[in-house]
Amino acid sequence: MSLDPTILMVVCLYMGALLYLGWLACRRTRTCEDFYLAGRSLGSWITAISSTASSESGWVVLGAVGMVYSGGVSALWFAPGCLIGYLINLYWLAPRLRREAARQGSLTVPDFLADRFGDPRHLIRIVGVTIILLSLGGYLAAQMTATGKAMDAILNVGYVPGILIGGVIIIVYTLLGGFTAVSFTDFLQGLIMVIALLLMPILVLAEVGGYDALLARLAAIDPNLVDLSGGKQGFALFGLVTGLLGIGLGYPGQPHVITRYMAAASDEKIRQTQLIAMCWGVLVFYGAGFLGLGGRLLMPELADPEKLFPLLSRQMLHPLVAGVMLAAILSAIMSTVSSQLLVCASAVSRDVIGKIFKKAQDDRLAVLAGRVTVAALGLLAIGVALGEVRVVFWFVLFAWSGLGAAFGPVLLLSLSTRLLTRAGVVAGMLTGFGVTVAWKLTGLSDRLIYELVPAFFGAALASVAVSLLTSKATPPATGASPGSPPA
Repeated sequence: MSLDPTILMVVCLYMGALLYLGWLACRRTRTCEDFYLAGRSLGSWITAISSTASSESGWVVLGAVGMVYSGGVSALWFAPGCLIGYLINLYWLAPRLRREAARQGSLTVPDFLADRFGDPRHLIRIVGVTIILLSLGGYLAAQMTATGKAMDAILNVGYVPGILIGGVIIIVYTLLGGFTAVSFTDFLQGLIMVIALLLMPILVLAEVGGYDALLARLAAIDPNLVDLSGGKQGFALFGLVTGLLGIGLGYPGQPHVITRYMAAASDEKIRQTQLIAMCWGVLVFYGAGFLGLGGRLLMPELADPEKLFPLLSRQMLHPLVAGVMLAAILSAIMSTVSSQLLVCASAVSRDVIGKIFKKAQDDRLAVLAGRVTVAALGLLAIGVALGEVRVVFWFVLFAWSGLGAAFGPVLLLSLSTRLLTRAGVVAGMLTGFGVTVAWKLTGLSDRLIYELVPAFFGAALASVAVSLLTSKATPPATGASPGSPPA
């Protein structure tokens, strides 16, 4: 398909805006806290939309749309599952984590856990950083691959130039402005995503004749397409519903999401964030769902359902508007790439270089170390993506689950109870990540249930059990009250 010059202009303007935001953020980045948490100064809109945009990546505008296209109404169980995760994060985790992280002076998730429970041998940091790099390393390379494919599909520049253009832009604005740049660009990208997934479903529903006509025509194709069970019964139905609802369990453990709450300016900003983020989630998730349902009628023989959004955009919209819609696809991918890149870089520069090896203690050197790490990891991810090593996509399958099960239970428990000990935290992280990998490798995710569900509850059980066994042997952490809920 030939490239429309109007679409090229829109996408180029979008890329230019990202670089400009990175340059502006660079002028505000002076200290270590600026680079890693934007000086704990994020407002409610930036916190809300940047956190949600960074959590969803291209799977909403491509994967979720394609999933509903293929599975029908039953696939929409993913929406309440994700919204449950939003509720846990926004109304339980966010206010407590922001308050306690600020009190401790913590800048990363391993930082927070190590400060809270004491970490004289750096075991919490080593385990936490290892899990982050194993989970997000392959995911980052896969997202770079997705960036190259999206750039090629939209601009017709070729796969390799697409990776180089998209990857370099992401690296530049991330290393320039650190967390501030990533948060502001994610805010812009989140706005584009929600506009796209509000406008396109409305146009598609109008094209197919409205909501009632949509369901009637889908039922004529296959009654299972409009059945909440999708034609499944018994354990198959239980596995479907539990698996899709269980997606929400991953949200409390995603470092690239929850660090936004640590960076919020105040408790009042967190309270304002709650409503904004929930509204964004409802519009985006159900917008993707209705786009998939309507697209099943407009393009019934689509070989790859994940291409529905870009194909419909080109077919139904003026090139200027189509350019915005296609920029939404890039937004979804790039917002997650930059956030994950910064999390990986902060784990190396802050937790490993700064805390374990006690280097780069000066703010200027710490910021420099962060920027160098961003560049190194970003170029490494581009190199893997250029090699088209498809094994990286295997990491994507468990990255969300591995992080969610490793960090989610210990964070939730540490912010709500005095029960946990240092050993319990380490046991929970190792159990959550280990069960995720074992469940995926043995094929139980396909035969029984989505791996995050058993891994999450297994990690919670391990944390509590080991904490009870070691509670008398573990001295209290210095400078923090282990597991004490905030006042």
